[in-house]
Amino acid sequence: MLFWHSQPEHYWPTPADHYQSSPNAIYRESIPLPFLKQEDQPILTPLCPAFQCVLCVPSSPAVKLHEETLTYLNQGQSYEIRMLSNWKGTCEIPEGRRLLKSVVRVVFHDRRLQYSERQQLGSWQLSHPGDRILDIDVPLSVGVMEPLVNPSALNIIEFLWDSSKRTSVFIQVHCISTEFTQRKNGGEKGAPFRIQVDTYKSDSQGNFTDHLYSCSCQIKVFKPKGADRKQKTDREKVEKRSTLEREKYQPPCESTVLTECTPWPDIEVSQSPTSTPSLCSPRTFKVPTPERICTSPVCASDSSTECAGESLSPTASISDTQQWLLRNRFSNYCRTFYNFTGADLLKLSRRDVTQICGVADGIRLSHALAARSVRPRLTLYICTESLVKNQNTSEGNENALYQEIYLEDVTAGELTSKLADLFTVPANHILRISRTGPHGIHILLSDMMVRNMPDESCFTATLQKLQNPDGYHCILR
Repeated sequence: MLFWHSQPEHYWPTPADHYQSSPNAIYRESIPLPFLKQEDQPILTPLCPAFQCVLCVPSSPAVKLHEETLTYLNQGQSYEIRMLSNWKGTCEIPEGRRLLKSVVRVVFHDRRLQYSERQQLGSWQLSHPGDRILDIDVPLSVGVMEPLVNPSALNIIEFLWDSSKRTSVFIQVHCISTEFTQRKNGGEKGAPFRIQVDTYKSDSQGNFTDHLYSCSCQIKVFKPKGADRKQKTDREKVEKRSTLEREKYQPPCESTVLTECTPWPDIEVSQSPTSTPSLCSPRTFKVPTPERICTSPVCASDSSTECAGESLSPTASISDTQQWLLRNRFSNYCRTFYNFTGADLLKLSRRDVTQICGVADGIRLSHALAARSVRPRLTLYICTESLVKNQNTSEGNENALYQEIYLEDVTAGELTSKLADLFTVPANHILRISRTGPHGIHILLSDMMVRNMPDESCFTATLQKLQNPDGYHCILR
């Protein structure tokens, strides 16, 4: 479904309009010299990239040269991002597959906050239940098809668009920069964010996996009307400086052009997103995910984490470490440890891991790195030797060999299965298990009796044949 609204033709500039040469541009007009022929000089024209994203908000004038631009936004206000395309590959793609997928996300610019990004976003969600960090203003957007938001990803939106048509998406940022800084007595310096846009095209199977372009810019978000006051303050601050000092600052621009950057590492397990209310039926975007991923929150396993497979090896490469994190349900931290080998990850102490991943996931990751197995709920020691003469003597007890049995469910059925493995007989052939009680009586084993057994109890197990040729009676003494 395509959303349009009437706009004048001059509202949309051509992609080349954003690359007009300025007086301070690199490619300046050649100076005619008497010893050079003008016809021999090449004509330099600025190159127009295949894709470009423009945030229609003026940049701050108080940014020095050779520094990244900074743009101020108001909380909850709709801002336009123009999706400009000069891509020649549109004609080569069949008409049914010309749609592109773009993912817009708001992340931290500060590297220190990037390590605790998941914990920071979780704390923000607890203090703002039901709110999102990044949202899309559908009525104002143009050329945006099937916008999607994921309830578990508060800072990400996705949509489809046609590169041959005019496209403009309006976004809203609902968090402010000072919410992620340490509280003081006032005048806190807000944490800068990044707006990043990643664009993909579909492959032969219709999955949006082929990366085309990524760009980003630095922003700060203020309370309503706070960005306007900050922009005015920066402008007055620069104007008060001398002409020589003003040359050290970047000239302000009416719009912020997002600069090209590396693509976002989409290695997290994608969940089925939900559509924005009152929109068309959503299309599930297929993102490549590694095979053999345990997606269940609690994996059915014994004392050793069979779902996670083997423990992390110190010789594991970067890709092997990423696969190990995915198999052990640490996909949210694959980006944090994207450049770690197995040796790098194993060198981290428990304190380091909890500071990076938070207390809950940090303890879980620390136990997984140490290959710490789950302690069984009940441990029994069983002796299967037949001590006829010396079973009551101290010499017989010293020479007896016991084998351990670990119980997780602590039921009679689980104990039957363990004893059958110990005696190497089928479990369905042990028809009865009894425990010797006072005065030599035999008490039928039940779940309640197993649950009340003391931990690390010692028993002598004897297997007796019943009248049924395939049946056995196991006696615990």
